[in-house]
Amino acid sequence: MSVAFTKEESSETAAELHLPDRPISQHPNLVTAAGLKQLESQAEDARAAYLAAQAVEDVNERRRQSAVPYRDLKYLTERLRTAQIIPEPETNALVAFGSKVTFERDDGRVQTYRIVGEDEADPKAGSISFVSPVAARLMGKTVGDVVMVGDQELEITAIA
Repeated sequence: MSVAFTKEESSETAAELHLPDRPISQHPNLVTAAGLKQLESQAEDARAAYLAAQAVEDVNERRRQSAVPYRDLKYLTERLRTAQIIPEPETNALVAFGSKVTFERDDGRVQTYRIVGEDEADPKAGSISFVSPVAARLMGKTVGDVVMVGDQELEITAIA
């Protein structure tokens, strides 16, 4: 029987519905308390979008609208399951997870970033992931220490 006479979707439409899973990092899922709340909020939003898509009558449209929220919900559920909340650093003597660190590059630029989990990192908003090259080099260092990241020298000027 020809596909034209069935209600089944074409292989082209079916391909649109099966999105690849969002990759899960191999690193420990360290999060700040704020990062955990952010993950919970994103999971609630994905769940709401998925439920809204389930109300669509047309089966093909429902599948299309459900694909992204379903994929995101799977990812966020796993990230919430594996989240390890790291408390704020007790001291500002060393750069640690959760620290806000200011450094000067050898070209004179001064930058400040908070070191956070992978899912909450947003460099434009002033936070970087603890697995980023810059954060990895800064961890465990003190004010006045100089680290090399690529061909750039970074001197730590403040830790908060």
